[in-house]
Amino acid sequence: MMLLTLMTCAGSFATFASNNDTTFVASGNPIVNYKYLGDPAAMVYDGKVYIYAGHDECPAPEQYYLMNEWCILSTEDMHTFTEHAYTLKATDFKWAKGEAWASQVIERNGKFYWYVTVEHATIPGKSIGVAVSDSPIGPFKDARGSALITNDMTTEYTSIRWDDIDPTVFIDDDGQAYLFWGNTQCYYAKLKENMTELDGPIMPIQLPRFTEAPWIHKHNGWYYLSFASEFPEKICYAMSRNINGPWEYKGILNEIAGNSNTNHQAIIEFKGKSYFIYHNGSINTDGCGFRRAICIDRLYYNEDGTIRRIQMTSEGIWE
Repeated sequence: MMLLTLMTCAGSFATFASNNDTTFVASGNPIVNYKYLGDPAAMVYDGKVYIYAGHDECPAPEQYYLMNEWCILSTEDMHTFTEHAYTLKATDFKWAKGEAWASQVIERNGKFYWYVTVEHATIPGKSIGVAVSDSPIGPFKDARGSALITNDMTTEYTSIRWDDIDPTVFIDDDGQAYLFWGNTQCYYAKLKENMTELDGPIMPIQLPRFTEAPWIHKHNGWYYLSFASEFPEKICYAMSRNINGPWEYKGILNEIAGNSNTNHQAIIEFKGKSYFIYHNGSINTDGCGFRRAICIDRLYYNEDGTIRRIQMTSEGIWE
């Protein structure tokens, strides 16, 4: 197979196969050091972990987010990873004008739904769209031809134009799907079985210290709603016995992540172990809050269902 070694924006070298897939072995945090990736979301499917992340390009000299696409990583053993050649671009949604902010993928009935944050082309503010594919690595296409959530749908709760960001999706044991999202205000709504339409009203959730990046998961009968808090951001979390609440705030889960002002998490279980996937700005020498890096550390539950505070490490899960 023809191989090509390239110098990347992150200042390191990576080897690409001729089909443009990249396979590498992670030996510490960050797991990818040849390009900048942030806002990781993870899905476990058919014996693999898939990580979907925004690509932080190299803004120079401006210090701001430059994100035009999302990338896909996969692994069977949490050690050897493949970055797949396919990328989903914000402009693949014809009604969007760019800005590939946080996203998440979920599987239902053999199809894969990718919920994304983009800037709407005609409705001022951030919007949430959804793409669909028959494969977790694409290609994906716009499932609706229009946004699922637009800024004008939530002006009852806040007047800012960036509150409709950071979608997280969860399918409960009874088959009901839910979409959670928000900035400064957390929202949730039911989804129809087709995963592309709301199935009821948008409802606010009152969470102390909520900023953005909600993530919903379930473990041993408890629902967990984790989220980025304040700025610079920590990750905090709340618990409930019911997905509709009430939610009991449980405190800080992950501290400020290095030199990154933002913090964005995914929590999964894979082969009997729980993992906390997040980003910081630790790629040498140019990593920062606008050029982020994916990290993975173990997550542990206490006997009462609460979660131990995450220990962020350079060694990661490979120590």
